[in-house]
Amino acid sequence: MISDAIKSMQAFTFLYPAVMAIFWMGGGLYYYWRNERHSPGVDSPPLLKNQPLVSILVPCHNEGDNIEEVVETLLLQHYPMFEILLINDGSADDTAEYLDRLSEKHDQVRAVHLDRNLGKANALRMGALAARSEYLVCIDGDALLHPDAVAWLVAPLLENPRIGAVTGNPRIRNRSTLLGKLQVGEFSSIIGMIKRAQQAYGRLFTISGVICAFRKQALHEIDYWATDMMTEDIDVSWRLQMAKWRLYYEPHALCYILMPETLKGLWKQRLRWAQGGTEVVLRYFRRIIRPTQLRMWPLYLEYLVSVIWAYVMVSLLLLWGVGLFGILPEEWTLKGPYPRSYGLLLALICLTQFCVSLLIDSRYEPKVGRHYYWLIWYPIVYWLLSMLTTLVAFPKTLFRRRGKFATWTSTDRGYKE
Repeated sequence: MISDAIKSMQAFTFLYPAVMAIFWMGGGLYYYWRNERHSPGVDSPPLLKNQPLVSILVPCHNEGDNIEEVVETLLLQHYPMFEILLINDGSADDTAEYLDRLSEKHDQVRAVHLDRNLGKANALRMGALAARSEYLVCIDGDALLHPDAVAWLVAPLLENPRIGAVTGNPRIRNRSTLLGKLQVGEFSSIIGMIKRAQQAYGRLFTISGVICAFRKQALHEIDYWATDMMTEDIDVSWRLQMAKWRLYYEPHALCYILMPETLKGLWKQRLRWAQGGTEVVLRYFRRIIRPTQLRMWPLYLEYLVSVIWAYVMVSLLLLWGVGLFGILPEEWTLKGPYPRSYGLLLALICLTQFCVSLLIDSRYEPKVGRHYYWLIWYPIVYWLLSMLTTLVAFPKTLFRRRGKFATWTSTDRGYKE
C-alpha cells in the first residue's frame, strides 16, 4: 500500500511538469503561428491610425544610480506624443535631486515626490492620478525601453476597447554569471512561452510589472493597484480579468532589465513572486469559484496543482535522503525522486521546450540560442528554487497581516512586511 502511494507520488511529480511543458509548447506554437509568423520585426513599429498622448510612469525608490540612463532612453522613443512621470517614493539616496534635475532639463518630464516610502503600488496610483493621458505605460526605475516599445504597447489598447492592459517582453541585461545566463534562457523558454500559451488559451496569470501598459478607465474601475499586496502586477492582472477586461501579451514590446545575480537576491525576488501568487489565490477564492469566473478556473487550478507538486516533491526528496541512512523500511526506500526512465523522459521534454522557445524568441534577439547550453542546468537550479519558495511562501502568506503597505526595501524591487 505504501509503496503504491509512493509510486503514485513519483508519477505525479513527473507528469505535472511534463504535461505543463507540452501544454505550453502547444499554446506557444499556436500563438506564434497565428500572431508572430508574419508580423514585422521589432525595428518596424506598428502602423497606428491615432497616436494619442501616452503617460509613462516610472516609480522610483533609491534609483539614483539608474534613473538618468532610464530617462535618456525613454526620450528616444519614436512615439510622437508622451510625457514621463517620475514618482519618487520616499527615496533615501539622491533620487530626488536627479528627478528635479531631469524635470528642469526636459519639458516632457515631470517629477512627483512622495514624502514617505509606501511601496510601488501606491507610487503607481499617485502617478496614474497625476497623468494627463488615458493610456499609461509603466516601467521600473532601472528598465530601458526599446525605441518602439511604447508604440507596440499602446497599439492593442487602441485597436480593442476591451483590452485593459498589455504586457511586454523583458530581456535580461546582466549576463556575467551563471545565474544571469540561466535567466536569459528562462525569460525566453519559460516566461515568454507561458505568456504565449496563456494568451492563446484566453487568460494571463500576470502581466510583467517591469513593462506594461494600462487603460486608465480599466484601472479606475478596479480602484487601481492594491497597496497591501506583495506583487502588485499579479494582483492587478487578476482583478482586471475578473472585471471582464482582457490582457494582451505583446512580444515586440522589448524592455531591457536588471535581475539578481546572487543566490540571496534571487531567493528574495522569487519568494516575493511566490507570495504574490499565493496571496491572490487565497484572497480571491470566493470570487473565483463563481460560475461567472469560469475562464479564470484553469489559472487557479494550475497554481494550486503547482503548490501540491512542490510539497509532494519535497516529501519524496526527504524520503530519499533519509533512506540513504538505511533507517526506513524497504518499501519506503527510494533510489531517487524519479524512476530513471521518468527522469530521462522529463529531461528530453524540457530540452525540447527550451529549443522550441528559443527558436521563436530568436526573432527578438538573434543570438539568444547561444544560451541553450546553460539551460541544461535550469531544472536543477530553478525547480529547486521554485519548490522551496513555494514551501516558504504558502505558510508565510497565511499568517501575513492584511492592510499593511508593501513597501520597498532595495533597488532590486524587494519588499518588507
